[in-house]
Amino acid sequence: MYALLQVVIKEVLQLRHDRKMIPVLIVGPVMQLLALGFAANMDVNQIPLLLLDQDRTRGSRELVERFTASGYFHIVGGVDAASEIEPWLIDGRAQIALVVGEGYGAARAGGRPARVQAIADGSDSNSSGIGLGYAARIVAEAASELQAARLGRMGRVELVPRVLYNPDLKSRWFYVPAVLAMVLMLVTMMLPAMAVVREKEIGTLEQISVTPLRPWQFLVGKLVPFVFIGLIDLWLITWLARSVLGVPLRGSLVSLTLLTLLYLLNTLGLGLLVSTLVSTQQQAMMFTALGLMVPMIYLGGLIFPFENMPLGFQYVSYMTPVHYYAKVLRGVFLKGSGLAVLWPEALALAVMGLLVLTLASLRFRKSLD
Repeated sequence: MYALLQVVIKEVLQLRHDRKMIPVLIVGPVMQLLALGFAANMDVNQIPLLLLDQDRTRGSRELVERFTASGYFHIVGGVDAASEIEPWLIDGRAQIALVVGEGYGAARAGGRPARVQAIADGSDSNSSGIGLGYAARIVAEAASELQAARLGRMGRVELVPRVLYNPDLKSRWFYVPAVLAMVLMLVTMMLPAMAVVREKEIGTLEQISVTPLRPWQFLVGKLVPFVFIGLIDLWLITWLARSVLGVPLRGSLVSLTLLTLLYLLNTLGLGLLVSTLVSTQQQAMMFTALGLMVPMIYLGGLIFPFENMPLGFQYVSYMTPVHYYAKVLRGVFLKGSGLAVLWPEALALAVMGLLVLTLASLRFRKSLD
């Protein structure tokens, strides 16, 4: 244990003297959290709306007022003909055009079908799709109220939605926990791989092979500091997510910490495995970033919903630790889940972590021998 402690102290001193490393370990995660929390926001509000009102009646004005009062749209201009709509969409001045055809008010007053048209800029499919959904809901609510006023409320069926865990459907609550997984991948997978490879480059790894220091002591001593740094980043980002971004932590911080340790088994093992496959720090950085981190971020369900992936990619996702840790993060943060609910994810992380760490340790021992 004394030899192990000396390796840990040596690694901590080396990290402390590397002035470029501290910003990466502390400032970097904070900047990622703030950038993703404030800038990467998928919520769509104040959509620029172009108006073509060919009816110009009280009924058409009431419909337009519904759009502006909803808070989802703001009118940026009006045109007199359909041929004038496309230039507004091409140069980005408007994202959706609302066309109220002539005779809308008379049809509505006479109980006949009244139609309006929404023309969207499909180059931004996400925002346009959400905007069209808002428009359809506003028109449907207007039609429902007219029908209720005409026929009375008897026999009317109303849908009363209730959203659990994220009642305001804030996309920030979905994305911010993903920062934890990405930061921990950087701190506990890429940096340990580079740290071990650095020993190869400066020649100290060969010197260690002829010392009484055992391989497991060297490995544990190398990895333990990054475990503590990962936990510090975990607690720091959790505090910032709650206090600055307003993301709730409904579960236990103790449960989150324990489940994160299981996740670290995987990232540390993968980082160590990479160090046995490459010979330079640049190779370790590129292999870890492009070969492991990017695919796991895309396929793990952190950014893109797992259910929307093709079946083949879903099978690949099951083989990544991020897939299970993403469920852990959103379960603990948003649903208040604990080990009683998340035990399948905990078991998967433990088994995968032990397998990867064992394989990496065997390869590392062989390289020392």
